[in-house]
Amino acid sequence: GIIAQAVEEAGAEAITLINTLAGMAIDLKKRRPLLGNRMGGLSGPAVKPIALRQVWQVYETVKIPLIGMGGISSPQDALEFMMAGASAVGVGTALFHNPFTPLNIIDGLCSYLDQEKIDRIE
Repeated sequence: GIIAQAVEEAGAEAITLINTLAGMAIDLKKRRPLLGNRMGGLSGPAVKPIALRQVWQVYETVKIPLIGMGGISSPQDALEFMMAGASAVGVGTALFHNPFTPLNIIDGLCSYLDQEKIDRIE
């Protein structure tokens, strides 16, 4: 919240939340970090609950648009982020599995809006 407010006060027009989280794994046989750089970025579905919480909390503190990221791979994921306060969403890790993920999300969002008779998302 405090950082987001400072960013807004400094003139940012939007905020993207979140990027990867630092993580690591240990090679039990070699008894040292598995990755050559010791740590790497944890992303995808593992960070979704954390990302949703961050979007929710920051939405309560700023007026500029938020772009939610972190574990989005389906229309349902995108809707959760929008309901948490995101004006838009970004897709990352899911693109490695299916490069058409953004199109599938858009199609799914359109279907949901039609089904629920929602004309506009605010």
